[in-house]
Formats: sequence, structure tokens, C-alpha cells
Amino acid sequence: MLKKKDKYVVAVVGATGAVGNEMIATLEQRNFPVEKLRLFASERSEGKHLDFRDESIKVETLNEDSFKGIDIALFSAGAERSRTWAPIAARSGCVVVDNSSQWRMDPEVPLVIPEVNPQDLKWHKGIIANPNCSTIQMVVALKPIHDAAKIKRVVVTTFQAVSGTGQKAIQELEQQVRALYNFKEIEKKVYPHQIAFNVLPHIDKFLENGYTKEEMKMVNETRKILGDDSIRLTATTVRVPVFRGHSESVNVETEKKLSADECRAILSTAPGVVVYDAPEKNIYPLPIYAAGKDETFVGRVREDESIENGLNLWVVSDNLRKGAALNAVQIAEKLVEMAG
Repeated sequence: MLKKKDKYVVAVVGATGAVGNEMIATLEQRNFPVEKLRLFASERSEGKHLDFRDESIKVETLNEDSFKGIDIALFSAGAERSRTWAPIAARSGCVVVDNSSQWRMDPEVPLVIPEVNPQDLKWHKGIIANPNCSTIQMVVALKPIHDAAKIKRVVVTTFQAVSGTGQKAIQELEQQVRALYNFKEIEKKVYPHQIAFNVLPHIDKFLENGYTKEEMKMVNETRKILGDDSIRLTATTVRVPVFRGHSESVNVETEKKLSADECRAILSTAPGVVVYDAPEKNIYPLPIYAAGKDETFVGRVREDESIENGLNLWVVSDNLRKGAALNAVQIAEKLVEMAG
């Protein structure tokens, strides 16, 4: 458990990536009590400097002694590096908040969204998992509905921005758009097909059941976070030519009937949720409006007329903020709050 201090030594692992950059910015914007910030990345980034507050901080590479004296480490370096370095960090007395998929379904590791299941932080053993970006925004919206009417089934289709793949994917979309406008050949390196002006029903690897890993992450992580294996859930995840902000079409079946107005009222008081829903005025969540914001936006709330107790929601959030960096920093804030 984190020891109570006025300020903490914090590390960001994977600091030069899209999420790592966002973690640094979020720590600064939320005035996290940082005594000292240390930044780590791969060998190719060694020697770079990144700004935090009024300081230029040199990026380091990891070694066995890197985590000595560090209180909290925010990991955004991929599953393989997390598998190697997170246990080393935890053994050094550091609390790890990991953004990769490596620890999410480990029964010994809590999978936490602070607005949903902060109580699970009490049983961490040095590593805490940050959920998948698409799972986070959906479950932030689902939790108050589940509490009010018990969710039986969820059908979700996601429309996910290229920033979810990382900095190289952002650059690939930019380059493809420029190439197409200039009547040049496009290059495909990150995605198997053109992403510019296209949609790809393919995020992560395909599994034997025909689903992708991303789709099954949403199924399994949702049940773990909500602590309810009885919820039936199916997902189709789609990559779209948007730079930042994931959108989701979510169909929910509940045990108890909720009208659309009741659902809006419940969501309007839910932590981390903004109801943005006046379609007659063309008001509904859009990724361009969610970019750079912390909240999860919900609109197009309506009853599913094909079943007795059904609702449709349109859920949008910044995948680099609430879907990754912000959620990790919020976990760190909860750890500070709970520190003894």
C-alpha cells in the first residue's frame, strides 16, 4: 500500500509515446502532488527531453535499479515490457498502474475504473491494471444503469480512433490523406488496409472464435470490473479514420424497465458522465468535441422498441484521456487518497 506523503516520486514508463505524453500532461493539468518526475522509454528515445511544469526532464532507459525510490509508476509501454518490468517495479516498493493488456485478467490484479470500482484498489499487490480504452468509456456509462436496473445483455459496436494504435498510426492516417489528395500512392505499414476514408472491422488479432482480441477484451473486462459474470456481452470493434476519440453504439437490455428519460436522469448525476442529448437541435456526442476533455459523453438515449427492457446509447470519449492517461492518473489520485 502507498505510504502517506505530501508529495510523491512518480515515473512514466513509455513516456515518449502518445499515451505517455498524455500521462505527463495529465499529471501537470491535475496538479498531481509530484515531488520528482522520472521518464523512461526505449533505447531509441534515450537522451530526449520532455517538459513537465517548468522543467525539462531527460528520458532514461530502464534497468534493474530504475524503480528504487519511486512511489508510483504509470506504465504505457506495451504488454511485453510490462510483463518484464512491472514485477521488478513492484518488488522495489513501487505501485504500478499499468495501461497494457498484460495484467487485466490476472485474478491477483485489480482492474479499476475509479468512478466504477475504486474499492478494488484495497486488494492490490503492487500492480493495478488500467482497462482497455473502449471498455472504460462504456463501463463508466453502464455502471449507473446496472445499479439502477441490472444489466442482462449488452451489444456494442465501437468506432475507434487511430490514436488507439499509437503515434505511428496517427502519422499513417495523416500521410495517407495527404497522398490521396495529391494523387499519390499510399503506404500501408500500421494497418493491413488503407485507413484514410475507410473503416476497418479489425482491431488487434483475430481469435479462433472469429472475434478479435479487442472484442473479447470488452467482454471479459466489463464482467470483471462490474463483478458480474452473468452479464452477456458481444462486441464488434471497428477502426475509423478519426485521429482522437472513440465512439460506441451500445445496446443494453436490463431486468427492470428504464425509460429513456429515467436513463438520462440517472446518467446526468453519474460521476464522469455528461449527458449531451438533444438530437432535435443536432446535439449529440462527437469525437471532435470530446477530444482533450476528461468526461465520457452520452447521447442518442432512446428505448429499444424491439425488446421489452432495452436502451440504445451513443457513447463518446477521448481515448487518450479517459481511455488511458486520465484513468491511470485518477487511479494514482485514489491511491494517494487511500494512503496510510
